[in-house]
Amino acid sequence: MTVVLVPGFTQTASSWSAVARVVAESCDVRAVDLQDVGDVATTAGAIGDAGGPGIYAGYSMGGRICLRLALDRPELVHGLVLVSGTPGIEDPAERAARVASDERWAELAERSGVDAFLEQWLAQPMFATVPRDAPGLADRRSLTAAFLAACLRQLGTGAMKPMWDRLPALTMPVLLVTGTRDEKFTAIARRMLDLVRTDATHAELDGGHALLLEQPEPLGELIATFASQHDH
Repeated sequence: MTVVLVPGFTQTASSWSAVARVVAESCDVRAVDLQDVGDVATTAGAIGDAGGPGIYAGYSMGGRICLRLALDRPELVHGLVLVSGTPGIEDPAERAARVASDERWAELAERSGVDAFLEQWLAQPMFATVPRDAPGLADRRSLTAAFLAACLRQLGTGAMKPMWDRLPALTMPVLLVTGTRDEKFTAIARRMLDLVRTDATHAELDGGHALLLEQPEPLGELIATFASQHDH
């Protein structure tokens, strides 16, 4: 079974490296980078072309992309793992506020450059529990300001059409993983669990939002077990 790992915002495939080492003990692993950024549907299609058939695991923004791929091209996604994921923002006012916030971040990236942007982005409380030696942190500086701005403007939760109403259409097994200290996304996962009609489970790991950096070994074990249980 192939497991395709999709990174989150400001990350590269190397952010999955510690997780991938665990998963690779029992599965073929393919960690992919986002290339040209389009809207969520276009980007998801490109990820599917790069990854091919398999179990797809995405973190945060990568999870939203994997979710869209699973809905659009279910023949590729034999199982879906969403780490700190969301189907989007339903309330129009909240979406508009998020679009405005993401635009401010995008302008910061363009104005101040990648290093200054990353310093401020990673200083947010949701990343307070990320270890300073976490894999892939240095590689983020290879990203460009234009790439970061495009992700914010086209792949942010404000820009993305919410997918809550499409969750019952998922046909593959689903694993939702959140951190015990990430109350917002744990609540989202529990609500998603009620809407997904296929084989779906929710697992919590001790940590915050960026579990692939905070708890890579336990997360890798969860993904590997899920893949082995749903190996076609």
